Amino acid sequence: MDRSCFPTSRPNFRNPFGQRPWMEQSGAAAAAGGGTGLKGIVAGGITGGIEICITFPTEYVKTQLQLDEKGATKQYNGIMDCVKKTVKTNGFFGLYRGLSVLLYGSIPKSAVRFGAFETFKGYLMEPNGQLSTSGKLLAGLGAGVAEAILAVTPMETVKVKFINDQRSGNPRYKGFAHGVGMIVRQEGLSGVYKGLTATIMKQGSNQAIRFYVMESLKELYKGGDQSKPVPKMVVGAFGAVAGAASVFGNTPIDVVKTRMQGLEAAKYKNTVDCAVQIWKNEGPFAFYKGTVPRLSRVCLDVAITFMIYDSFMDLFNKFWR
Repeated sequence: MDRSCFPTSRPNFRNPFGQRPWMEQSGAAAAAGGGTGLKGIVAGGITGGIEICITFPTEYVKTQLQLDEKGATKQYNGIMDCVKKTVKTNGFFGLYRGLSVLLYGSIPKSAVRFGAFETFKGYLMEPNGQLSTSGKLLAGLGAGVAEAILAVTPMETVKVKFINDQRSGNPRYKGFAHGVGMIVRQEGLSGVYKGLTATIMKQGSNQAIRFYVMESLKELYKGGDQSKPVPKMVVGAFGAVAGAASVFGNTPIDVVKTRMQGLEAAKYKNTVDCAVQIWKNEGPFAFYKGTVPRLSRVCLDVAITFMIYDSFMDLFNKFWR
C-alpha cells in the first residue's frame, strides 16, 4: 500500500499525541508545567492545604487592612494593631477566620491552575523545549483566567465575606456551610461570583507574572541544559522572587477585588466605579493597602507551593506508576 497518501507521511507533520520532552523532566521543571492527571491534582491539593495553613494569618490581616476605609469606621492603625485587636477580641484562632473556605477550594484551584498552564504550555512550547517570552506570559495568563472562573472567584468571595462579617458587632455566619447558605439565599448563586472581572484581572496578571519569572529564572539556571535539575531551595528562592514581582505588579487590582467582594460591595456600580471611588475618596496610595502583609504571604506562598509540589511530584513519580 502506498503510504504517501496518508497525512502522517508529510515531512513537517507533528504528531499531537507524541511524547512531549518537557513532561519527561522531573522536579521543579515538571512542577511548573503543572503535572498531569490524578498525580497533579493530589499533589496540588496537598500542597495547597499545607501552604494555606502556614500563611493564612497574613492573608487575614491583608484583607482586613484592605477593607478598612478612612474616616469614622477606620478600625486599625497598621499590621500589628490589626493582629493585636483580632487576638484580643477573638483569640489567636481569630486570625484563621475564613481558612476553611480556602482549604475546601485548594484542590480544584491547584488542579485548574497547573493543569491549565500545562495545557497552554503544550500548545506554545518551541521545538527546543522552551517557552518564548510571549509564550510564558500567555500560558500563565491562561492558567490565571481559568482558575479565576472555575475556582478562585467563589472561594475568594466567601472568604472575604467571612472576614468582613467578623468586623461587625454581631457576626452572622456560624460556619462555612451556614455562611454559604445565607449568601446564596440572600443574593442567589451570583452572590458567590462577586468581583469576577477583578478576580480574572488579578489571577490572570498574577500567574502571567509568576510563571514568566519562574520559567525565566529556571532557564537561566539551567543554561540551556533542560535535563539539569533545579535544587529545591533554589526553586523556593525563585518562587519568592516570582511572588514578589506579582505583588508589586497587581496589588491595586487585588484591593479593588477585595472591595468588590466585601459586604459593602453594593455601593459600587461595578469594578471600574470601585476603582474610581477609591482614587477619589482615599487617594492613590489606597491601592497599595495591605502590600506588606500580602508581600510576606505571597513570597512565602509561592516559594512553598513550588517546593512542596515539586517534592510530592518527585515522590509520586517514584512510587505511583
